[in-house]
Amino acid sequence: MTSANQPAAPANNNEPVRVNNTPRNIIIAVVVVAIIAVAAFFGFRAVSGSNQADAKGSKDNPVKIGVVGATDPEWVLFKQKAEKAGIYVDIVDFQDYTSENPALDSGELDLNEFQHLLYLANYNVSNNKDLQPIGGTAIYPLGVYSTKVKDIKDIAAGSTVTIPNDETNQARAIGVLKAAGLVTLKGDWTAFSTPADIDEAKSKVKVTPLKAEQVATTLKDPTIAAGVINNDYVADAGLDPKDAIYQDDAESEEARPYINVWVARKDDVNNETYKKLVQIFQEKDVLDALQEKSGGTAVFANKFSAQDLQGYLADIEKDAKAQ
Repeated sequence: MTSANQPAAPANNNEPVRVNNTPRNIIIAVVVVAIIAVAAFFGFRAVSGSNQADAKGSKDNPVKIGVVGATDPEWVLFKQKAEKAGIYVDIVDFQDYTSENPALDSGELDLNEFQHLLYLANYNVSNNKDLQPIGGTAIYPLGVYSTKVKDIKDIAAGSTVTIPNDETNQARAIGVLKAAGLVTLKGDWTAFSTPADIDEAKSKVKVTPLKAEQVATTLKDPTIAAGVINNDYVADAGLDPKDAIYQDDAESEEARPYINVWVARKDDVNNETYKKLVQIFQEKDVLDALQEKSGGTAVFANKFSAQDLQGYLADIEKDAKAQ
């Protein structure tokens, strides 16, 4: 028996202290759930808003298009029309042709529009790339000019005709002379034909390759019957495109390598925003501005589908690889 003044026995330290934590646990759980819900809500809004802001073609993420001549009338008008259609674009000006395809391939650009199919084919084959056309713009016919005769048929047999000697225009000039009946080739014409492919014995004229800028000056030479002059030098020579006594047919198979095109990375060939931009560029008022800048020489290539152009490119690349 324990005396009233005797202290009570100490509690057993091995027995756990039991406390009713249910109310506290409920409060903590509610707070945690609330925090998660709020975070998820604002996180969703942040992600959703970011996607909207970063959508390609939005004001904060415009479609970057590489060109040569960003201030040309057609590009100024095109940009205005694109924005009215809800697509923001950034027209990036380049001073030469060598940087735009690498910039597109690396992702610095989304599209470019400066080159024809032959140039694109050479780039792809030389660099093991696969950039693809998604729309056509125009073909610029290559003309034969003369101060001696008014008709291509009047060029005498045995005469000399000068042509540009650069890789692109040389082959094209040979194709023009072939179509005009002035030269005969040993085999089929390709975008890579050279003077060595001309059958001189069966040809009406002799062909002399020169630097493109020199061809126009040869028209003053009494020994030169005519010259195939690159469009870039026609005006500089005091000539008008209408002065040409012959030019290639922009609708012909031989002209296909020289179709100027819109180009994208292969993964983007079906991008609806990019396809819409091509359609805007092909509208009449934009093409009219392009035609005015060309001095009336452009033959529009807007009838070709992306699939057509991609097929032509594949054929040209096949010829390039065979060289």
